Amino acid sequence: MKKMFFTLAVALFMVCGVNAQDVKVPHKVSNLTLIDLEGAEVQIPNWGKKNLLIFYVDPDESNQNHEFTVEMEENHKAAGDNIYGFGIINLKDSWYPVPDSMVRKMARKRTEKNGAYIITDPDRRLAEAWDLGTCNNKFVLMIVSKQGELVYCHKGEISEAEKQNFYKVVQKYR
Repeated sequence: MKKMFFTLAVALFMVCGVNAQDVKVPHKVSNLTLIDLEGAEVQIPNWGKKNLLIFYVDPDESNQNHEFTVEMEENHKAAGDNIYGFGIINLKDSWYPVPDSMVRKMARKRTEKNGAYIITDPDRRLAEAWDLGTCNNKFVLMIVSKQGELVYCHKGEISEAEKQNFYKVVQKYR
């Protein structure tokens, strides 16, 4: 009985440990084909031309870092000639009982107002290819260098200390 409990405990620890793992940065990542808001295949924009600031968002948690993203827009601390920011909707992890096409339609309406560029990831292609681990219920903030390296990645609610760390990294790439 003790052996079975120990085996179960080790297995549970391994599963939880894998899901809780931080993303190792920097590491090389590649351009991918995702889906735009019209349903067409597209490559990640400005790949190799600019450093990329990517908001990879589970629609269930789109407001997770709302104040931070508004602050970032207003103070322009993440803006610069060498950085391009855009959003990717993580459709696969959404619990919304609506078709992907409906989520894309809602996103199109929103982008008409703010001019943001948004594409979608219908099948966790980006999370898997870039070794991000679980992104379910997470607002993921990433920076990818022109050289194709993931140099920053934060998943979930962002603390004040992590905001400062993020801005330090952005300074190098803007």
